[in-house]
Amino acid sequence: MKTIARGLVFVLSLFNLVIGLGFLLQPAKLAAAFYLSPVGSQGLATIRADFTGFFIGASLFALYGAWKMRADALLVPMVMIGLALTGRFVSLALDGMAPTAPAPMVIEVIMLTILFVGYRAFQPASKTA
Repeated sequence: MKTIARGLVFVLSLFNLVIGLGFLLQPAKLAAAFYLSPVGSQGLATIRADFTGFFIGASLFALYGAWKMRADALLVPMVMIGLALTGRFVSLALDGMAPTAPAPMVIEVIMLTILFVGYRAFQPASKTA
């Protein structure tokens, strides 16, 4: 189970790393794919900074957690993705349902599930007396 969890977390990490690098290197292209429209160079800088930080930050902690099989490291991307999913639910409640809303939510639930599986699999064995 640990090997499967480790592989899944690695794949998730690489997925987020590629997205983060896309925001760093091609912010306008990735912004459009995420239904964002940057306003001027400052808008591009904000997308480049914030989205790169989110995706690469989550990726690095997940990579570290998978590499070292450290459950605690997976808490960081779990919180980050959980907050993003919470924001989507708030948006549904306040703004209504867009036809494009479910897809990213499903992806985030899948990512959270993978991270939770890794978190459980990487827990140290409990010592009984």
